[in-house]
Amino acid sequence: MTAPKDGVAENTHPLNLLPPGSDAPAVTRIPLYEVYMRMAEELAKRSTCIRLQVGTVVTDQRLENVLAIGYNGNARGLPNRCDSTVPGSCGCLHSEMNALVKAPGNVGDKVVFVSASPCVMCAKLIINSGVTHVFYRKAYRDPSGIEVLRAGGVETVLYDRWVNEWR
Repeated sequence: MTAPKDGVAENTHPLNLLPPGSDAPAVTRIPLYEVYMRMAEELAKRSTCIRLQVGTVVTDQRLENVLAIGYNGNARGLPNRCDSTVPGSCGCLHSEMNALVKAPGNVGDKVVFVSASPCVMCAKLIINSGVTHVFYRKAYRDPSGIEVLRAGGVETVLYDRWVNEWR
C-alpha cells in the first residue's frame, strides 16, 4: 500500500498517493482536502434548517476548481425556514442536492466535500453525478448513505484528522 501525502490512510484519492516505497513527507501546511472540508463547514453556517446544518463543496478531480457549492435549506424564493420540525421531514433541500444541481454535468470524476455524510437519496444522486470521492467530516445518524456510495463505486473518506490544526 502506498503512503498518503496528507497522513490520512483512508484518503485514496490519486493526488494523495505517493509512489510505492516512498516515505510520506511531513505535513507542513494545510492539505487541500482540509481546505475544501472547512469551506463546506463554513457554508453549513448559511443553512436555515433547524435540525442539522450541512454544507457541500464540489471540485474537479484535480482539486483545482470549485465547480459548485451548496447548503441545506428551502427552495429559492420560498421562506427561509423548515416546513416541519419532524426529523427527516423538514422539507429542506439537502446541501448535496443544492450543490450538484449547479455543478456542470459534462465534468466527470468530481470530488465532493460535505460536512455530514450523505443520506441514501443524496448518495444515489452523487453516484449518478459522476463523483469518484466523497469526503465527510461527521457521520450522519443513518450510515446507509455511505453504504450506498460504496456499493456504487464511490470512495468515501471520514476526513477529521486535521480538524484541530491550522486554526
